[in-house]
Amino acid sequence: METVTPILQFNKTCVSYTKQTMAVKYVSAAIQPNTITAIMGPSGCGKSTLLRAVNLMHSLYPNIRVDGEILLNGENILSMDPIDVRRRAGMVFQRPAPFPTMSIRDNVLSGYALNGIRLSKTEKDETVERCLKSVALWDEVKDVLNKKGTFLSGGQQQRLCIARALAMKPDILLMDEPTSALDPIATAHIEQLMQELQKEVTILIVTHNMGQARRIASKSMFMYLGELVEYGDTETMFTSPTDRRTKAYLTGKMG
Repeated sequence: METVTPILQFNKTCVSYTKQTMAVKYVSAAIQPNTITAIMGPSGCGKSTLLRAVNLMHSLYPNIRVDGEILLNGENILSMDPIDVRRRAGMVFQRPAPFPTMSIRDNVLSGYALNGIRLSKTEKDETVERCLKSVALWDEVKDVLNKKGTFLSGGQQQRLCIARALAMKPDILLMDEPTSALDPIATAHIEQLMQELQKEVTILIVTHNMGQARRIASKSMFMYLGELVEYGDTETMFTSPTDRRTKAYLTGKMG
């Protein structure tokens, strides 16, 4: 049987806010390419902290320390330039956040502008159309591309933010509770979209919604008090968890 090389690998990854406060403790896990992996656990367990470490967001805060290794296609991102890492690890946040002063078109292209990468008009047009089609937004906005991104509904704005992240052709897409601010219909659209997108990009998603994790993720990680308690096949975890803490969380006995 052919061995699949992980696209992302945590090796004893730790994140500390202070010398006394370790938010993520020695997490080790290998994420396979073209999968959706859900990170679950109660509030404050380190889910978002771990996810944001992949995007080197903690480098914006001098007091936060990340130790161990985080390998992206075999390279330790902790020793890479944050700008290069953020091109390769796209990020989508809880609340839809298109750049408010930019048009829909310029939102999609913003990564290129911010990185000083020049594109021809043809390349820009092709990128905008490709990315908006990939998030099923093109037909809805192709005639209003010069309107502000904030003109769109909440669900459309989140799809625009996903298109913006995809524009740089990342290796992995990081999603921090991307549907928590959306209504059920918009949430269903985003979930369907993620399942389509995993054909072209690996997705790592933090979610409080256990139903969502079970619907869309082939793999799941359960974290508790900064530790990775259990990692494996999602359906197996839901039906036969190996750790009592995982079982307590999934059955609603732990909040």
